Amino acid sequence: MAGQLNLVLLGKQGAGKGTQSTRLAERFQLAHISTGDILRAAVKAGSPLGLEVKAVMDAGGLVSDELVIRLVEERYQAPDAARGGLLDGFPRTLAQAEALEALLGENGVKLCVNLEVPIDLVTQRLSSRRVCQNCGTNYRDSDESAISGVCAKCGGHVVQRSDDRPEAIRQRLEFYERDTEPLLDFYAARGLLVSVNGDQSPDEVTSDIVAAMHERGLA
Repeated sequence: MAGQLNLVLLGKQGAGKGTQSTRLAERFQLAHISTGDILRAAVKAGSPLGLEVKAVMDAGGLVSDELVIRLVEERYQAPDAARGGLLDGFPRTLAQAEALEALLGENGVKLCVNLEVPIDLVTQRLSSRRVCQNCGTNYRDSDESAISGVCAKCGGHVVQRSDDRPEAIRQRLEFYERDTEPLLDFYAARGLLVSVNGDQSPDEVTSDIVAAMHERGLA
């Protein structure tokens, strides 16, 4: 997929990947490729892949690398991905990173940004997060939509996700350390890794990412 701008955002759950991906996708006219959004959309649409995903999720299983990779490949066929994409939540494993490289080509990923945020802060962020079950919009527990339980964007039901509770957060962070942190070495070895302090305002984080892109001639 020559000529595309593809950026990978890594970071612990709650580091701000979704916020930054949305901002950067809009700024550079790229697709925001979020595996969470893709999975929800596929299930909702009832596509053949979506039905496979639903069967796995209904059985309480984990969606396999193979299924996620097929969904990402399908997502890249959408018109808004013609210029490239902001990859949020993918890859999560070395196998997924290698599959992404095979899909996009060796020079397909132009930059990998690691958002560095202390564990106590991401735990606090996740614990206070509330999410619309319909459109996926995030709120803080102090926001009016979180208090009322009604999404200001679409009118959907705003809830605390089960995996945003303390025990689940600890487990998710353990999975991240085991499965995803090795990707830092994967992208560092390719000269693509840049670390950004995620413990700043969203505007400051965006500014630092764009500065890193400028340094590499990507913005």
